[in-house]
Amino acid sequence: MGEENIQFPLNPENANMSDNKNPLYIWSVLTNRCPRCREGKLFVDDNSYHLKHTTKMNEKCPKCGQTTDIEVGFYYGTSYVSYLIGVVISIFVFLSWWLILGFSISDNSLFYFLGVNAFLLIALQPPLMRWSRTLWLSWFVKYDPEWQNKKAAEYERVVKEQMNNW
Repeated sequence: MGEENIQFPLNPENANMSDNKNPLYIWSVLTNRCPRCREGKLFVDDNSYHLKHTTKMNEKCPKCGQTTDIEVGFYYGTSYVSYLIGVVISIFVFLSWWLILGFSISDNSLFYFLGVNAFLLIALQPPLMRWSRTLWLSWFVKYDPEWQNKKAAEYERVVKEQMNNW
């Protein structure tokens, strides 16, 4: 049996988006890519821990030209998405703690769990904010396999004078 060249799409070495005909949705969300083409970067700075630029997004996707701000106040809904992700992480940490270390009334394991969980949620807040924005945008802008041949949609509720006016 000869070795075959098998590529796994979740492997970062093989995740070149331009070579893949249909990039994975999960991969595009985790890497903060445009939901329309799944190639262009949504955020100006790749590092979410540069706190001055954590939520600074490109006005349009550099690859396909998709507008990232669909209407005034569009990203207010991301607070619900971020909350949901935080709850899922807390449940995962709780179950992991329970299975690995366990909880007891005689020690302070519950307080240690709360401290570790709070630390994790605070430390993961910058990437969580970005993932929630990427998820929120992907629910309103769908993947278009023919994005190279079509112009991105122009949204009529975009009022340039009112953007960032709060």
